[in-house]
Amino acid sequence: MKISIIVAAAENGAIGKDNQLLWRLPDDLKRFKQLTLGHPMIMGRKTFESIGKPLPGRTSIVITRSVDFAFEGVIVVHSLEEALKKAEEIDSEEACIVGGGEIYRLSQGIATHIYLTKVHTEIEGDTFFEIEDPGAWTEAERIMHEPDERHIFRFEFINYIKKADK
Repeated sequence: MKISIIVAAAENGAIGKDNQLLWRLPDDLKRFKQLTLGHPMIMGRKTFESIGKPLPGRTSIVITRSVDFAFEGVIVVHSLEEALKKAEEIDSEEACIVGGGEIYRLSQGIATHIYLTKVHTEIEGDTFFEIEDPGAWTEAERIMHEPDERHIFRFEFINYIKKADK
């Protein structure tokens, strides 16, 4: 099964603050939908709470330490391994890791792809993402987006594939 990390990060690695995204980039949201539609999305509880509800056309698998957490329409698990097992049971060819910071850190060793939106700004955050072993990845594609009336920041879509020997 393909395991894809999908993340948007500023140049300083910031991905969020106070459980909220740091920007609104419509083309990035469109890409997120295209990448995740039809695939299970694995996320931490705080990320799910920031989204607020299960997204249509995707199965939400929420990892939490809480034994009391429940939400209609989501699968609740207590480890990344359990989340991946549930994704395989759904018979999906791809599982999408969509946050937050701790889940990204836990999943880098097993991920096969990273879909990074690199936002060209430095912004204050309390949650961060960085590629822990850059030598393990090959850049497959890079698409630049300049600021416009809908996007305050310049940003790039960068796709990475894990090298076969890693």
